[in-house]
Amino acid sequence: MSLRYTPENITSLDRDEIFVFGSNLQGLHHGGAARVAHERFGAIMGQGVGLQGQSYAIPTMQGGVETIKPYVDDFIELAREWDQTTFLVTRIGCGIAGFTDEQIAPLFAEALKLYNVVLPKSFVDVIRKQENK
Repeated sequence: MSLRYTPENITSLDRDEIFVFGSNLQGLHHGGAARVAHERFGAIMGQGVGLQGQSYAIPTMQGGVETIKPYVDDFIELAREWDQTTFLVTRIGCGIAGFTDEQIAPLFAEALKLYNVVLPKSFVDVIRKQENK
């Protein structure tokens, strides 16, 4: 199976695509991918979680990785239900929030099995490496 990876810089989306980005619980989309989501893809200032416009916010600024996991799990459930929509996941948590790919990528291991979720290559590499241990 040939995998598709999330592009480094997403500047436009098709009608059936959603931009998945890391946010803060307050929904202050001032930097990084959150800013792009707000400026280009309908992220709503003040909404830090979930679907908004053509974007989906996963909070990453409220604590450790264990506090991010429930939000990623909720996202994966939505992606399973919305199987006609393609979700382009950015390197959530790996910018302003300060986490590494090795910390965040494993949260998306189940998403790798979904044909409609596109992950960054760095996340896929980490997940595959862990699967082969």
